[in-house]
Amino acid sequence: MKKILIVDDQVEIRKLVEVTLGSGGYQIFQAESGEEAIEIARAEKPHLIIMDIIMPEGIDGITATHILKNDPETKQSTILMLTGRDQEADREMGLQAGADGYFVKPFSPLELIKKVEEVLG
Repeated sequence: MKKILIVDDQVEIRKLVEVTLGSGGYQIFQAESGEEAIEIARAEKPHLIIMDIIMPEGIDGITATHILKNDPETKQSTILMLTGRDQEADREMGLQAGADGYFVKPFSPLELIKKVEEVLG
């Protein structure tokens, strides 16, 4: 079973993404901070991480992505940024940190499902 980690400080967004992907037969984990995301990613080795950028305390999504992509234990995980930040500079920062894709909130559930299926096969 493919594993997905959803990282967002807003519980509503995590639940929305989980419901959106729920029928895909994935094992889904949730984290509300960059620190928690790193901890869960190291323990569970998810195939896909859906990462918010802005998190109010501690490590943000850009830093967490950089850490995960530079860690031999987690670098194989695909990371999709899912954020309200839609400036080109934000997109470039995410991709430079190692993100494999970038979605802007509000997002199309159908587009997210399509991308996840594309990534996970």
